[in-house]
Amino acid sequence: MATESHLLTVITFLPLLSVVALLFLSSDDHVWIRRIALAASLAEFAVSLLLLRGFVASSPDYQFQENHDWIGSVIHYHVGVDGISLFLVLLTTFLTPVAILCSWQSIRENVKGFFIALLVIETAMIGVFVSLDLFLFFVFWELTLIPMYFMIGMWGHDRRIYAAVKFILYTMFGSILMLIAILWLYNKAGTFDLLEIQGLLQAGHVVFAPRTELLMFGAFFLAFAIKVTLFPLNSWLPDAHTEAPTAGSVILAGVMLKLGTYGILRFCLPLFPDAAHRMAPFIAVLAIIGIVYGALVATVQHDLKRLVAYTSVSHLGFVVLGIFAFSTVSIQGAIYQMLSHGISTGALFLGVGMLYDRRHTHEIKEYGGLATPMPVLMSFFLFICLSSLALPPLNGFIGEFLILVGTFQNHHAWASWAASGAVLSAIYLLWAYQRVALGDVTVEKNKTLPDASARERVILATMALAIIVMGIASPVFTRRMEASTNAVLQQMERVQNASHRAAVANGARAALLPEPPQPSAAVTLAERRVQP
Repeated sequence: MATESHLLTVITFLPLLSVVALLFLSSDDHVWIRRIALAASLAEFAVSLLLLRGFVASSPDYQFQENHDWIGSVIHYHVGVDGISLFLVLLTTFLTPVAILCSWQSIRENVKGFFIALLVIETAMIGVFVSLDLFLFFVFWELTLIPMYFMIGMWGHDRRIYAAVKFILYTMFGSILMLIAILWLYNKAGTFDLLEIQGLLQAGHVVFAPRTELLMFGAFFLAFAIKVTLFPLNSWLPDAHTEAPTAGSVILAGVMLKLGTYGILRFCLPLFPDAAHRMAPFIAVLAIIGIVYGALVATVQHDLKRLVAYTSVSHLGFVVLGIFAFSTVSIQGAIYQMLSHGISTGALFLGVGMLYDRRHTHEIKEYGGLATPMPVLMSFFLFICLSSLALPPLNGFIGEFLILVGTFQNHHAWASWAASGAVLSAIYLLWAYQRVALGDVTVEKNKTLPDASARERVILATMALAIIVMGIASPVFTRRMEASTNAVLQQMERVQNASHRAAVANGARAALLPEPPQPSAAVTLAERRVQP
């Protein structure tokens, strides 16, 4: 068993070690490729649970830290977790074996490459959540793009190349802007280390001019907003989800979209608090538009997988709104909603994928009355829909309720408009379920469809259990988030105070400097006379 001092390194790179094992297997040995990938992902999840045992809930500091020189003395391998990143790491290690199980039979070509891509992307996503060095963060951030690009482009559906290229172009554009901002920040602070930069900002040793801070905030935020699919930057998501294999959609919706909201919390708020406050009303409006727009577009979809994709646009709008309400309760709700969305929407994609494996279509009109031949699968699917539409006491209710309560404390209108999204989610999810599962079987092929297999029942039962646990035992999560959430808001306040003190000091020094001598009126008139 790894010691706590190296626990994060073990968790981060254990999937890569299993990739090395897979490389020694023959590409035709599909049975052992699947078994080793599943065993490695389950071992990874078991090791990640050790974080809960040693995590101090009352501490706002980063825990399980490791800090070593990597590239000279400039770039460090610095990792750690706090109450914000802890459960995102656990979400990643939980969903990866689920994604492997759901691909057990559906992936039949280049099986070895597919499972290698899944394990590589697991390492990359965990690396994003634990990195405390900006350069290291950027390396892992970019590493998440490559395996997902290949998962969509090689194992996707008919328009997979178009969707993969669109995905990579959107996300790479944001990454370039973020890299420029990271380099500019290093030039200003002299370090890539996040904790050192925060210390310099809080002490007033590094101060941004208002316009510079706004540009820096914009560069970071745009990269994260593209990943989060904030309106109107969401057009790549439905195509990526529709064309991706089921496992790709589970990982994309369950974890990868959270990289954006995590980045906003980790970098945009504590590093650029003045710009965050200045831009909050504008961002909140975009988030509310996304909530309503995603719900309305989902309502009119004829493609079941595309419908589920648009639910992410709507639900993640709640997350962004909760973050920019700048309330402890709303930010806790935003973090909880990230976890809840990962479970519920991931489970929705699993259900849609199981239907696709039987009928090879996502068209809603091709279904109807499936509760008769498939009672078990459709019962689980209904339960997951109720979770996604935030029915109490399931997991979706906790996050949305905390976001709305925290937002309403300071911004009544924001919360009122956002609440309409909760109503609309009930409309599109229940109507979709009605068209798919209820009524008479309208397509002859559907009468003989097999119900959920033993493997599929294990997958669905696992997701249902996670939904129930998160809905009932929410204090287990929120208690460990509270200290870190408060720390983010306190960091914002300290940086703002330091910036204001520096501005006042600069103004006072300017007032004490002697004014340059002014020419007398006689000299001025004489100069004017000699001018032609």
